[in-house]
Amino acid sequence: MKTTASEALFARATELIPGGVNSPVRAFGSVGGNPRFITQASGVTLTDADGNAYLDAVGSWGPMILGHAHPKVVAAVQAAAQHGTSFGAPTGREVELAEQVLAHYPGCERVRFVNSGTEATMSALRVARGATGRDFIIKFAGNYHGHADALLVAAGSGALTTGVPSSAGVPADTAKTTLVARYNDLDSVRELFEARPDEIAAVIFEPVVGNMGVVTPTQEFLSGLRGLTRHYGALLIADEVMTGFRLAPGGAVEHYGIDADLVCWGKIIGGGLPVGAYGGKADVMNNVSPVGKVYQAGTLSGNPLAMAAGIATFEAMAEAPDLYEVLEARGAQLGAGLRAGAERHGVPVTVNRVGSMITVFFTEGPVTDFESASTTDTEQFKRWFHGLLERGVYWPASAYEAAFLSYAHTEADIERMIRAGTEAFQGVASAVAV
Repeated sequence: MKTTASEALFARATELIPGGVNSPVRAFGSVGGNPRFITQASGVTLTDADGNAYLDAVGSWGPMILGHAHPKVVAAVQAAAQHGTSFGAPTGREVELAEQVLAHYPGCERVRFVNSGTEATMSALRVARGATGRDFIIKFAGNYHGHADALLVAAGSGALTTGVPSSAGVPADTAKTTLVARYNDLDSVRELFEARPDEIAAVIFEPVVGNMGVVTPTQEFLSGLRGLTRHYGALLIADEVMTGFRLAPGGAVEHYGIDADLVCWGKIIGGGLPVGAYGGKADVMNNVSPVGKVYQAGTLSGNPLAMAAGIATFEAMAEAPDLYEVLEARGAQLGAGLRAGAERHGVPVTVNRVGSMITVFFTEGPVTDFESASTTDTEQFKRWFHGLLERGVYWPASAYEAAFLSYAHTEADIERMIRAGTEAFQGVASAVAV
């Protein structure tokens, strides 16, 4: 496979951009080699600067639920751009998209648009602190909520230890207000509340984790989180930046029956353009300026292009009544096929999947939290990833990320992925044997 043009672009980029990329996972840092520079995408196909075509399993990390360059979305963005790209003033599209979002989430009564998932989670935490008058928050090891200082925090040395920075540049005093619990472990959450019964503003979590690979919650864990937050007067924040509108019309909140005080969205509601949002019950959201005293603003928030793309995406989704049935079927087909392919070549894997989100862990499993996810064999994943890439399948370049399918993927596309994955498993098995 020729990669001359991508190599040349990457060489230029490294002289201009830190690491040659504008988001770390694009650098192929954990899998080796250099990234492919993409020039165009259509449906389920990506094309790089050398003209190589790939069957996409990344979907821009989630928003492309309908496939790339959906005609309805492209037309909506083009039409909106003809009338201006940003006004710094309200538009009717903001109202229309807000109606769409809230219609799918009956427990949410107000929504505020921002420009990214990071902005959404950061703002939701500020609202929670403002609404409760408390400073501490609880997050879970392995859950990623964007790169705001308070969320780039790792667990300390013990269950009752406050967090420590997981990135340079995060003040230790900021990290101290973030407590880190273990996903799917209610006792670890309970211990933190018992230690600070009147100081914790909120618990923020991914209903389905996508950033340590796909990890699903137990129903006991979900109901227990709601019970603990209510008992101690804290808010429950569901980070649905990945899962919102992907797992069901009402996302993970609908899929699992979650009663959250605040919900964060991104990805799909912008149809592939930069967007984020947070929302919740009116009494909580009314703390946000200009109604309340919690300040949050953004010149490009609710910009007409992102709003147009989001509206068109919702319209196109509504025109596909079998959307979630198809996504579930394609996900099940891929999961079963990859399990069978790994078993055929004697490669121990655990395939975690919810709907159209899927991760292959190179471990016998089960994978239920950060510690068990960390047992995946990253060297085997590297070989498997490059085996897929060489066979024209573009899989996430990290052992700890979710792959995403779209409505545009056909049964034949999934079979092609399975064949490529199975052949790549054979390569893994051969390397282990040597």
